[in-house]
Amino acid sequence: MQLKDFDFYLPKDLIAQNPPKNRTDSRLLIAQSSITDAQFNQIGDFLQSDDLLVMNNTKVIPARLFGTKATGGKVEIMIERLLDEHQALAMIRSSRAPKIGSCIILENGVNIIVQQKNNGFYTLIFETDSLLDLLNNIGHIPLPPYIERSDNVQDLSRYQTVYASQNGAVAAPTAGLHFDDELLAKLKNQDINHSFVTLHVGAGTFLPVKTDNIKDHVMHSEMFEISQATIDKINQTKANGGRIIAVGTTTVRVLESSVKNGKLIAQKGETDIFIYPGYQFQIVDSLITNFHLPKSSLLMLVSAFIGRMQMMAIYQHAIHQKYRFFSYGDAMLLNKHK
Repeated sequence: MQLKDFDFYLPKDLIAQNPPKNRTDSRLLIAQSSITDAQFNQIGDFLQSDDLLVMNNTKVIPARLFGTKATGGKVEIMIERLLDEHQALAMIRSSRAPKIGSCIILENGVNIIVQQKNNGFYTLIFETDSLLDLLNNIGHIPLPPYIERSDNVQDLSRYQTVYASQNGAVAAPTAGLHFDDELLAKLKNQDINHSFVTLHVGAGTFLPVKTDNIKDHVMHSEMFEISQATIDKINQTKANGGRIIAVGTTTVRVLESSVKNGKLIAQKGETDIFIYPGYQFQIVDSLITNFHLPKSSLLMLVSAFIGRMQMMAIYQHAIHQKYRFFSYGDAMLLNKHK
């Protein structure tokens, strides 16, 4: 398939710049035999007892830093991955690329040594006792580029799921932003349980696919983990006739990356799985997801899940009904194409 097959026109005013007042105030598009417009707090009406929600519990770190070179030039650093307490992979924006071995000085006086560069990412050494503490003290929430404002205090909590627990993401698994503790408890009372996987979303999630033939696209790699406890819950759910409902495309990528010979295997590692039309899903039955960017790998995953024609029809309906798009936007509940 060609890249142009996944393009569509989106009015700029539909790109959500701020979260709704309450998490569950978002709208919810239900795509079954027909399209239904609802509110996210009604999602329990469209789920069944014994269904299992599988969620990504990664936690967004304040990954954007600002500093200066020894020469005085301004530098913006976007952490991609924490390597240890003192090192990280990062992208750097400055008027001139920093030289290997040079020093960057952060606003609190901490020095960073530029160690090496590979595939567009720099390895940086931070002269601090704890890199995570440093980020929590002076880092900024890395809002996506289509949110055209600076981060604020509200983003510290709202660009984060209520169940986030594993530090390491530089972008939120946004399908989970619509849940609050009250809704999760309400669903549990309906015998709709939830379990967790981890995938540390990287900045590459925002990169557009650039190859005309989508099969030539190479996905960025992200760290993930799935436990035996979660696998046991999934297997029990399937045995009981329940559905596996992935909350977000990141959860889909973990589950589908963890299958070997038809069985889920507990593991911790990296995945660069690229899911596009023609892919045969093995684990996921339904998907809760936000609305994605044109020409993005996430849009291709959704197209693989429900069919490209249905995907385009849903998006045109959402645009006509003025749904809010992207990270702070609305959500949809999709059933796997059969």
